[in-house]
Amino acid sequence: MTAETPGLATSDVDDDQPAAGPPTTLRGRAGIPENHPGIADLFAVLACGEISAFYRLSEDARLAPTLRDRIALASLAAAEMGHFEELEAALRGRGLDVVEVMAPFASALDEYHASTTPSTWLEVLVKAYVGDGIAADFYREVAGGLPEEARATATGVLSQTAHTDFVVHEVRTAVAASTVDKDRLMLWGRRLLGEAITRAQYVLAQRDELTELVMYTSGDLTGVIALFDRMQQRHGERMAALGLS
Repeated sequence: MTAETPGLATSDVDDDQPAAGPPTTLRGRAGIPENHPGIADLFAVLACGEISAFYRLSEDARLAPTLRDRIALASLAAAEMGHFEELEAALRGRGLDVVEVMAPFASALDEYHASTTPSTWLEVLVKAYVGDGIAADFYREVAGGLPEEARATATGVLSQTAHTDFVVHEVRTAVAASTVDKDRLMLWGRRLLGEAITRAQYVLAQRDELTELVMYTSGDLTGVIALFDRMQQRHGERMAALGLS
């Protein structure tokens, strides 16, 4: 999912020396080769999320109460399209067509958005800030063990944009004035968390190469459980930033 997410630090572990193999095969910090198919999968699911966020934000702008709000949401959508174009270029550099490699992930993202369609402007804002941030945390964790160039591409498109400052301001102002809005949005945030984690687990179950990247980064099943625990912790931090704690 996209987009609009706070930046998180990646691992500071030094690069491993290249393992024995063809001289063209470079390995990343966790021993992942530069041409590992899971990297293309990661770029593909990110690209799918970015283009999905672009047209979702464009559509959600209809709920914006003012012209200023519509412009702000359009700025978020523009940032997502820019990220998509970066990923498209990275995939093209690997000899891959972005539409073809995105296809296996489209249904999972469509189902997530179908089950979390906002009904109010405030729900639009919370989903843009919190919901997409959950997915970004997951993919950023995976990207932490990639080779340098692939890691830079992934973390770059997952970076927070300054445009989301308006989201924090609007939501905090609204919930400070209405306990009804606050209670409803707290439930909305929990729903977004549950749906996002469910979709992430589904994608992993369907894509062995992507699962392998997660295992490289996490080390073992205990590490994967810890990864999802960190995602929930960061979700709580984002909710608190919006005044929803």
